[in-house]
Amino acid sequence: MALPSTAAHRRPIVLAVTAVLIVCYFMAIGREEHSTSFRTLSTQWSTSKDSETVAVLDVKQTSETPSELSSSSKSKPSSTLGNPIPQVSHPPHRANATLVMLARNTDLNGVISSVEQLEAKFNRKFNYPWVFLNDEPFSTDFKRRVSVLTDADVSFGLVPHEHWVQPDWIDEERAQEGRNKLVRQGVIYGGSVSYRNMCRFNSGFFFRHELLTPYKWYWRVEPDVRYYCDLDYDPFLFMEDHDKIYGFTISMPEWEPTIPSLWSTVKNFVAEYPQYVSPDNSMDFLSDNAGDSYNMCHFWSNFEIADMDFWRGEAYTKFFEYLENTGGFYYERWGDAPVHSIAAALFTRKDQIHFFKDIGYKHAEFAHCPQGKQWREGHCSCDPNDNFDFAQNSCLRHFMRLHD
Repeated sequence: MALPSTAAHRRPIVLAVTAVLIVCYFMAIGREEHSTSFRTLSTQWSTSKDSETVAVLDVKQTSETPSELSSSSKSKPSSTLGNPIPQVSHPPHRANATLVMLARNTDLNGVISSVEQLEAKFNRKFNYPWVFLNDEPFSTDFKRRVSVLTDADVSFGLVPHEHWVQPDWIDEERAQEGRNKLVRQGVIYGGSVSYRNMCRFNSGFFFRHELLTPYKWYWRVEPDVRYYCDLDYDPFLFMEDHDKIYGFTISMPEWEPTIPSLWSTVKNFVAEYPQYVSPDNSMDFLSDNAGDSYNMCHFWSNFEIADMDFWRGEAYTKFFEYLENTGGFYYERWGDAPVHSIAAALFTRKDQIHFFKDIGYKHAEFAHCPQGKQWREGHCSCDPNDNFDFAQNSCLRHFMRLHD
């Protein structure tokens, strides 16, 4: 027999059904929101991965001529799951400067080594452009493998024929006799015409190249060199701010058989053009007897940080032309190191030449390793005992006495 259905009996049933419906409603909403959140997160992850893929596949284009230095915009990811917040990155103030290397395609491995080190120790923070010069066209593989090493602008240039080859007016028979003599004496590169071409180019023409004319400052870099220390300041701005013209790390004597008539030629030039000699010059670096003879000391020019406007100026232009007209680059084996050093020492004030004692550097078997606090603060990887500064045949003491 069924119990009578009354209002009192129906009320609990209605409440129970209502509760069940409310629970189901909120569960449905929760599932939809969860699904939406998951889809959003999945989309963001996919976008992020796609961006990374594009970044990896985007091959950096390199220019054949220097481009304008400009600020770039970067996006910094937000800490939330929302859209990235654009962050404008302004590069630090930079000098009108470039890193320059004279190299050949066969030097590729040594070029890569030098560029990698200088980028890691210095240029990754400052992003100065690179200029590579060659007396033959650079190969596609050379340009591709070098360009990928830096985010800076990279230019590749061909040295003009007339700036590289032995001039037609040189007496080849006399030049050959000079080369043979140096070969018999066992002088390195004594018989090489190509080496003489390079010395002449570096002495009088590199700063005239169309890829370098836009710039004032340069840092000369060679293949197969070592950079040992972190450099957290800008040496170009240091030079600019302190009225410097020429900077070096290593100094040594030149091989006397390669420049037997160079100093007499210099003295003749000074006698004809005394107005170019600075009253506060560095003659005591070059000579131990007030200029009567040359002590062979020079700044090793495979490392140079210097002002190209000095080389382009009237004094040095006249000086190089005077040397060029003697034929000494080919009849003997005049190097760009003594030519640059003599000019810098005579035509600038002695306080305008700077010894970069905090830049650890090695070329061949000769090294400059910073000492003490500078070695520690630069995180230098060189052995402080492997240091040419005050070796018996170092010329640094001659430079230091300028400031005694």
